[in-house]
Amino acid sequence: MAKRFRPSGEDSFYGDCLYEMVVPQKHFLRQLRGLLDWDDYARPLLKVYKGEAEVGGVPYHPSVLFRMLLVSYLYNLSERQVEEHVNDSLAAKYFVGLAVHQQAPDHSSLTVFKDRILGKKGPQAFEELFQRVVKLAREKGIEFGKMQIVDSTHSTADVDVKKDDQRQGGGDKPRDPDAGWVVKGRKKVRTAEGGLAQVVKSFYGFKAHMSMNAQSEIVTSLVATPGNRYDGHQLRPLVNKDREVGVEASIYAGDRGYDDGDNHEMLRSGGKHSALCLNEYRTQKYPEGLWVEMRASEEYQAGLRVRYKIEQKNAEAKRRHGLDRCRYLGWRKYSLQAFMTGIVLNLKRIVKLITGIGLHGRVAVQPLRG
Repeated sequence: MAKRFRPSGEDSFYGDCLYEMVVPQKHFLRQLRGLLDWDDYARPLLKVYKGEAEVGGVPYHPSVLFRMLLVSYLYNLSERQVEEHVNDSLAAKYFVGLAVHQQAPDHSSLTVFKDRILGKKGPQAFEELFQRVVKLAREKGIEFGKMQIVDSTHSTADVDVKKDDQRQGGGDKPRDPDAGWVVKGRKKVRTAEGGLAQVVKSFYGFKAHMSMNAQSEIVTSLVATPGNRYDGHQLRPLVNKDREVGVEASIYAGDRGYDDGDNHEMLRSGGKHSALCLNEYRTQKYPEGLWVEMRASEEYQAGLRVRYKIEQKNAEAKRRHGLDRCRYLGWRKYSLQAFMTGIVLNLKRIVKLITGIGLHGRVAVQPLRG
């Protein structure tokens, strides 16, 4: 690891003495800091620096900036807000790796950090960091069961659709051309006259497709797409990515969006059981045979019982960590957001399973709102 970085708190006059006195042993961020060697974790990011940080101005260590970014996702803070929070919170400053008297990196440093990574390695860099956390869970002895649950959750684009339509009507380009429209279904609403009318539920944005282990509740793989991509086509990539991190489940469960003949056959030919929820037309058209047998199977019924877990995980990602709305513009940066959210969800779960300590409370600054 290159040595040419701005000094950290380890070499300060105060050292860790003050932190030992004021940051409780059971504080979540203390437990998170001790979970892994953060300098080693951030080692691959050195490759995006010119001369691996041996050329040019003296930079912050990539692990410092990555932990700053991580805190912003943990507490759903903008990058301006997280700068303020790290300066005000000794627990956050301790986790990031700064001395008590040091100022947090400027929020613009986080912007440069993200852009440098995306420019050099693309979203794959964040996927690799996400995969290392999944492997960390296995190294820590967390048990993974035989069932995976798949689902997608949508994130609304950072676009005022009405104003964007007006701009495009005047000849301007869309604010976020990578985003896509998707219809989520229909709902009944009460009209001004007191009657009921059906309206289409739709959104403009992106989707995060996730595979989660039902037993450990660790998100094991993730695919980010525009909002108009068919969920069923993302199952194969999720299964393949699960295999890359050593997760070899024997059952895959999911909602009706994954009920596709190719998906059932792909799982069957791979020696796995399909617990993908069947649309009614299958069993109505074929009252006997494969589909009826599948629906009655123990594996299928087990899948129905645990599907709620990934719905809870998606709700946590959106309500607690801001995945309900895109922080940035474009698919590449949405991928960054999706993987960072997955990393946060998994680190929280690992700390909880190992220590019993969860992320509690709210920070003093106003959280980022969608």
